Amino acid sequence: MRLQGIPPEDHAVTAPLAGWIAAAIAGSIAPAAALLVANGDARIAGPVLALGMMGTGMIAAAVSGRQWVGAALALVNAALLVLLVRALGLPGFSDPAEAVFAAIVASISFAARGSLFARSAAPRGWWVALAVVAGEAAVLLTAIAMPGAWPVWLLALLPAQWATIALQAALDGTLAPVAGVALVALAGTAAATMFVTRLWPRRWTYAVMFTTWLALSALVRALWEAAI
Repeated sequence: MRLQGIPPEDHAVTAPLAGWIAAAIAGSIAPAAALLVANGDARIAGPVLALGMMGTGMIAAAVSGRQWVGAALALVNAALLVLLVRALGLPGFSDPAEAVFAAIVASISFAARGSLFARSAAPRGWWVALAVVAGEAAVLLTAIAMPGAWPVWLLALLPAQWATIALQAALDGTLAPVAGVALVALAGTAAATMFVTRLWPRRWTYAVMFTTWLALSALVRALWEAAI
């Protein structure tokens, strides 16, 4: 994948060390700290795993300019966070195969967005990725701390919430009827994002991405509201 004006082989050299530090903090350190602070609260496991993959996958892809780097690191980070979850005595996945599949789809989706940021906002794409991760994390964590603080329609717009639904379903079966459409939403937005990235700088492709995102968000919202 070629960044505008920056050969792929040179981007890793020019990428700032601060970007990799941000990926480590947002993807690993902050989620691990949240698990420790939660003190055994099982509600935190799904959102923290989703946000950890998002932080690592999106920022790493934006820093490196390579989607596969972000996706691979997101999966490794998710595995480490799962080990921490188990070490803290939190329940494991009731359906490991479903959890692995959800993690793969979510990691690819998050990394696709980071790759787009790298291409459209180089060399500051990782700043955009960090801002997106911070924003979604703030909304999700607020929703956990203060249930009802955010309307369902807003939460349904967030890919991090889609990943949370899919992972939580694999953890304890919560919102299992919505897990399938959440994975479809993650995969659909990943495909649309990769389409935009491939055709960059053709700006009309953004209409495809945003239309896909809004349509899939509406589908998630409809099934989610029906389930609750």
